[in-house]
Amino acid sequence: MKKNWYRRMLLSYFPIFFVTMAVLIFIFIIVVSDISYKQTVKADRITTDYVVGRLSSSLKGIELDVLKEIEKNKRYEDFLNVALTEQNSQIIIDVAGSLRELVASDSLIHSIYIYRIQDEKVLTRSGLVDSDRFADRSFIEQALIRLDTRSWSPIRSYREFGLDQEKQVVSMYKREPLPFGNDGLVVINIDVYAVEQMIRSMNSNEVSFLDVRDASGELLFSTRSADAGKDDQQGKVVNRITLDLLGWQFESGIAAGHLFLWVSLISYIWVVIGIVTVVLALIYIVFITKRNYKPIRTMMSRIESLHEREDAPSLNRDEMALIDQTLENLIRQAADFEKQQRENLLVSRRQLFYDIMLGEKLSRLDERLKKLGVHPDMEDPQLAFVVVEIRNYHDFRSTFSERDQRTLKFALTNVLQELAQMEGMYCWAEWVAEERMGMIVGVSNSHSSALHHIKGFADKGREWVEQHLRFSLLFCIGQLEVDWQHMKRSYKAAEDVLQHKLSLGKEAIMISEDLPEASDRRWYEYVLISSELVKEFRHLDGEWRNCMERLFEQMKKDCLKDEDIRTVLQMMMDMLGYELSSMSDDLYGHLKNPKMVTQLNADGTAGSLEDLKACYFEHLTEVYRLYVAHSETKNHRAMIGEIKAYIEENFENPDLSLKHLSDRFHISPKYASYLFKEEFNLKFVDFIVKLRMERAQQLLAETNETIQNISTQVGYANSITFGRVFKRVVGVTPGEYRRLKIRPDKTRH
Repeated sequence: MKKNWYRRMLLSYFPIFFVTMAVLIFIFIIVVSDISYKQTVKADRITTDYVVGRLSSSLKGIELDVLKEIEKNKRYEDFLNVALTEQNSQIIIDVAGSLRELVASDSLIHSIYIYRIQDEKVLTRSGLVDSDRFADRSFIEQALIRLDTRSWSPIRSYREFGLDQEKQVVSMYKREPLPFGNDGLVVINIDVYAVEQMIRSMNSNEVSFLDVRDASGELLFSTRSADAGKDDQQGKVVNRITLDLLGWQFESGIAAGHLFLWVSLISYIWVVIGIVTVVLALIYIVFITKRNYKPIRTMMSRIESLHEREDAPSLNRDEMALIDQTLENLIRQAADFEKQQRENLLVSRRQLFYDIMLGEKLSRLDERLKKLGVHPDMEDPQLAFVVVEIRNYHDFRSTFSERDQRTLKFALTNVLQELAQMEGMYCWAEWVAEERMGMIVGVSNSHSSALHHIKGFADKGREWVEQHLRFSLLFCIGQLEVDWQHMKRSYKAAEDVLQHKLSLGKEAIMISEDLPEASDRRWYEYVLISSELVKEFRHLDGEWRNCMERLFEQMKKDCLKDEDIRTVLQMMMDMLGYELSSMSDDLYGHLKNPKMVTQLNADGTAGSLEDLKACYFEHLTEVYRLYVAHSETKNHRAMIGEIKAYIEENFENPDLSLKHLSDRFHISPKYASYLFKEEFNLKFVDFIVKLRMERAQQLLAETNETIQNISTQVGYANSITFGRVFKRVVGVTPGEYRRLKIRPDKTRH
């Protein structure tokens, strides 16, 4: 066989040689880096110019905005007039509000205040204070001495009141009124911390740095990192620019600028190291290739012998490709065999579980259980079949994706089996439906209360799942058996328990022994209660609710199956529907709406009998309300006529109200309002107001009574309320109405 792989290995080590060449290339990079350094210094100069220009334009913009607002807003000039502000305090409020808006308009502005020379008072955005109480009094005194100064101040400490925390600011002041008035001063304070943050946001300390110094050369702040050392350790200054507006000097440089110098100094050392590295690399490539080829040669000899035994064709392919193919075939065959074995085991185990559950004739059961790894460790255990169902499976499917559902079901199976083992019990679990899992649980024969022990295990499993997996389970426990051949009876008992979910309520663990005997149930009682409910529904006295309570209590007492519960409720609804259909098609249609059809469906969402009762109570209460309204509508017209006549005769009574009508006609205020609105499409209050305003118009036009007397005559306690209502309804005040000699409208509704 040709040693083609030896040559390939030899070539594969040539990357080492290429690394060596990279060292030589690096020498060339050093030359280029010098050019890059000069360009970097130029770029840094441009960046620093931008920062200085940006800060200068921001300060000038702030000054221009403040002066423009002061010149445009005449309230500032009014504020300097002490007598005018004493007469109109709104001026101070307006100016303080304008100051707040100016401060909020730019993040660099810390505060703005106005000093009024006439009475030595200061107006800030918080209000007007005496200069003696103003903490920045000393700055004002200095400003009054140097009124012609137009530049910004050095950094200083500022606070409005003595208890306020000091802030570092730079300030400037302007004389009021603009441009050269002597009535006051406007002081603008710029937050130095905000300026620093603005500068930092425009500078990357990983690439470059920026030191800001005042006119005396003192460092104000720097964008260098907190752990930076001296200048020569962090980078040298390459550019200096002065901001004339503040007198600050901006010094900038490259954070890693010393790297260029270092590279230049050792460039000749790299040349020597590069030559030595090339020689050593060539020697090492040849040596390591020979040594590493020996194991491959040994491996290829074994593969050749294997193919000779299998009468394989001659091997003229690449050695490494042949080794890779051989290993891949072995791994694939092992994985396929393992997967097939696992699938066969799972299928066989599930099939045996179904055979036991359905009571099929089983031969050599112990041997099959041991072979499949599900044989109990205890002798002659007490066995019970447990059905575990995921509650609200529709919500479970909508909450989790299909992948998450499979993962959670797999986790649930393992968790329950592990909990059973921790309790010293035998457990074999398999999924028998999409939302249901079957479990064969075994307890030692020496255990005195096996069912109690199984119930305790189920309770722990339920709590664990609710706490960690975010859904709830329902456990139905069948009867105990001592023989595997009789597990079908325990399974049927557990299935029977599952059919009583509504009757057993919110219980998460149900045992077959808790179910009553079917012979104790008397179906005729449900018919009598339903008939009585329909009868009370007709009487309009609300007693039908007691019948509904009795019906659900009887179903709970008899522990009916879910199917039987729905049958009883369907019978009751049919009887009630027959009664309502003879009265109104609307009532019958409301009773048979899709909501109740869903509840009667076998897949209804009610989790317990209490939930089902609440749903029925809510729906029948709504139907009952419509039934009452329909029954009372037949007799309300005569009553509403009497009410209308009574209101027209007594609308001048100030005590006339819905409560008064309620006491007079023996009806509820709410019902009286309902009847009035339905008959006249007008609210009770609006009707009275209309009658009173018609009477008031007549008295204003035809008599000389005072407005106070007229308001009393039409049912108002005072003329103020009467005047407000009159203007809202008529459109003019009572006095204007009388002066205009408007004739009242005689129409009465």
